Amino acid sequence: MNDASGRPVVALTMGDPAGIGLDISLAVWARRVERPTPPFLFIGDPAVLSARARALGQAVPITETDCSGATAAFARALPVWPVRCPAPVVAGRPDAANASAVTDAIDTAVRFAIAGEASAVATNPIAKAVLYEAGFRFPGHTEYLADLAAKATGAAPLPVMMLAGPKLRAVPVTIHIPLKDVPGALTPELIYRTCTITAADLKSRFGLPRPRLAVAGLNPHAGEGGALGLEDEAVIRPIIDRLRAEGLDVVGPLPADTMFHDRARETYDVAICMYHDQALIPAKALGFDDSVNVTLGLPFIRTSPDHGTAFSLAGKGVAREDSLLAALRLAAELAGHADGDQR
Repeated sequence: MNDASGRPVVALTMGDPAGIGLDISLAVWARRVERPTPPFLFIGDPAVLSARARALGQAVPITETDCSGATAAFARALPVWPVRCPAPVVAGRPDAANASAVTDAIDTAVRFAIAGEASAVATNPIAKAVLYEAGFRFPGHTEYLADLAAKATGAAPLPVMMLAGPKLRAVPVTIHIPLKDVPGALTPELIYRTCTITAADLKSRFGLPRPRLAVAGLNPHAGEGGALGLEDEAVIRPIIDRLRAEGLDVVGPLPADTMFHDRARETYDVAICMYHDQALIPAKALGFDDSVNVTLGLPFIRTSPDHGTAFSLAGKGVAREDSLLAALRLAAELAGHADGDQR
C-alpha cells in the first residue's frame, strides 16, 4: 500500500545498530501523532529494535512487513523489513561483526527504491571505521550508494552531497579529503558537474524552476584578484562563465566570509562551496538539529540526518530525533516533486 498521496513509503535503513539510529527511529514513530511524519519502513533487525525499545522504556509495537504493507501497519506498529544482525548488539559498542547487516540494509533500501517499491531512501548514520574493519572499501556512505546505483542501472553517477536546512542549502565540491589536497582536486570538470547536477536536482526534485547558484571562492577574499591565490580566477571563474553561457543562474566566485549572513542568503538558493568545512560549518551553525544530508545525482532520492552515530548517547534516551524527522519529511516531499506532485 502507498501513503495517502499515492506514493510508496520511504525505506529507512538502521545504520550502525550500536548507534543512535535505532533510538531516533523509535522516537520518530512514537511521536508520529504529535510530530507528523510520513510512513516509513524500517530496514533492520526487529529483535535488536525491540530490545532497544525496552531498554529505553518505550512501548513500541513492531511488525514485520514489506513496502506494500508498511502504510497500513504504520498507525498501529513500527513496520520492519527484517535484516538480522549476526552478532549481539550492545548500545554504544560497535562491532565489525555486524557490518554485513549494516550494508545489507542499505542494499535492500536501494533495491526497493530502484524498483519503485519505496519512494525514497533515508539512511541512519553508519560508522565508517567499523565498516573498514570488515573490509568495506568505499570512502563513505555516499560513494557506496553511487556504486549500488551504477550496478543497478549500468550508469555511474556523480553523487553530490547537499546539506539542506530551513536557512541554507550548501554543497561541497570536494568532501572527505585533507585540506592540503583540495586545490589539486578542484578540477574544472568536477566543479562544472557539481553545479549542473545541483541545478538539475533543485529543478526536478525541489521544484525550483530556475535555481540560483552562488559559488564560493577557494581562497580568502576569493583570491583578491590573484594576490591570495590563483585558483579562483584560473579555475573557478571560467566554469562560472561557461555555466552562465549555458543559461544557468550562477554568481561567483564569492568571498566565503560574506556569503552566509542573512541578507546574502536571500540572493541564492544554494551555495556551492569548494571544500567540506566551507559548506558544513555554516550549514550546521544555521541548522544543526534540522538540517538534512541529501545526495543529489542518484537515480533515487536519498536523505539522511546531519549527524553521526553518537555511540556515547545510544540507548540512553537523550538523542534528539529532529534531524531524522526532517530527513523523512524531506524525502517524502522530494518524492512528490519527482513524480510531478507540486503540492
